Amino acid sequence: MPSRNQLEWRCRRGTKELDLMMQTWLRVEFDRSPEVEQQSFLELLDWPDDQLIRLLLGYGQADNPKLNELAGKIRTLSLSGT
Repeated sequence: MPSRNQLEWRCRRGTKELDLMMQTWLRVEFDRSPEVEQQSFLELLDWPDDQLIRLLLGYGQADNPKLNELAGKIRTLSLSGT
């Protein structure tokens, strides 16, 4: 598992929207989420920005249902204004 600093750095993406969505989920949910969800988050960090933003905004789907579920959670958290 990467260090917290490494995760924060990897959450800095190419757009402000991605930065906010990924950093917020890392700050609020990552530590209390199950390991399988943490692994899914790490997998999302490897996605290209253009594909990741489509997934997080609900315009695309991943082949892995766990990634789709996590993307929905990240989207919901972002919309809550947390």
